[in-house]
Amino acid sequence: MSESRSTISIKVPATSANIGPGFDVVGLSLSLYLTLTVKFGPPSPDLVKITYSGEGADEVPLDPYRNLTTRVALYVLRCNNHRSFPPELVTIHADNQIPFGRGLGSSGAAVIAGVLLGNALGKLNLSRERMLDYALMVERHPDNVTAALVGGFVGSYLRELDPVASEVAQVPLSEVLPEYPSDAGEDWGLSPPVPPIGIGHFVRFGWNTSIKAVAIIPRFELSTAKAREVLPTEYSRKDLVFNMQRLAVLTTALGQSPPDSELIYEAMKDRVHQPYRKKLIPGLPAVTSSLTPESHPGLLGICLSGAGPTILALATHNFESIAEGARVIFQAENIQVDWKVLEVVGGSQTYGVDEN
Repeated sequence: MSESRSTISIKVPATSANIGPGFDVVGLSLSLYLTLTVKFGPPSPDLVKITYSGEGADEVPLDPYRNLTTRVALYVLRCNNHRSFPPELVTIHADNQIPFGRGLGSSGAAVIAGVLLGNALGKLNLSRERMLDYALMVERHPDNVTAALVGGFVGSYLRELDPVASEVAQVPLSEVLPEYPSDAGEDWGLSPPVPPIGIGHFVRFGWNTSIKAVAIIPRFELSTAKAREVLPTEYSRKDLVFNMQRLAVLTTALGQSPPDSELIYEAMKDRVHQPYRKKLIPGLPAVTSSLTPESHPGLLGICLSGAGPTILALATHNFESIAEGARVIFQAENIQVDWKVLEVVGGSQTYGVDEN
């Protein structure tokens, strides 16, 4: 009789992408978490039971063929010759602190959790780089998933692949994560596209640990798809150079001690995505221009978090005053906000749980 498997826990941080000028390029991992607790028991023909608590608990599908995290896990398993979830898998409980649709990487965290879950269930021992390949087959932009996986302040890009690998990497998402029919079983969708090797590459930048992230979170959701629809398909050379100049400075400036607020504030300005998203987020222009290091000492820079609507203010102190300044501006637009002071943290973890 085989020895029963120990309970495992998977912990994935929230993320903020772009950080001003780094559209689709840089990301930060932040101290809100999606945590899975995975329990095993005697082999059973029954499907794994999923339970969910925290943010989005009333929205998330609990069917393992419809839940994003378990669908990603099944994708990873099937790419590695495992037909289905292991029969000894009994329950998965997800506890989520990351708000949905707010620009804090909730979908990226769910995808990374799924990749780590598949890796653990199949005992695959995938490298971090290979796990990123699987994540990028689902979440096609590298900034959030890379930061969630490796942690810290991260820059990433998608490598130019050869024609065959490129074709595989660009297959429709519907082929990677198909919509399972109501009568789907383990014989359905057995041959998903295996990701090419080395789709994404990344580097971690330095980070001054005195810098915290004040997340100012409006009480409405904004889908990434909708936020991308308002972006132009072409940009002027002037605007692209504006962003590249600032990004080149920002990636070093946030690791320097002491942090230079004048340098960072200017380096966090953007002309590629924030100006076009202002009509989706009332109050955005006022918040990003009215709150300055002069008006709010301790503030270093301020930007839209990912696709929004969350605002991310990087600061060393005076957090409540900064958040209150943003709250007043949003209140004038009849928008209520919540705010949190978050740390920049390490990446995702999988570990055994001692239940004795």
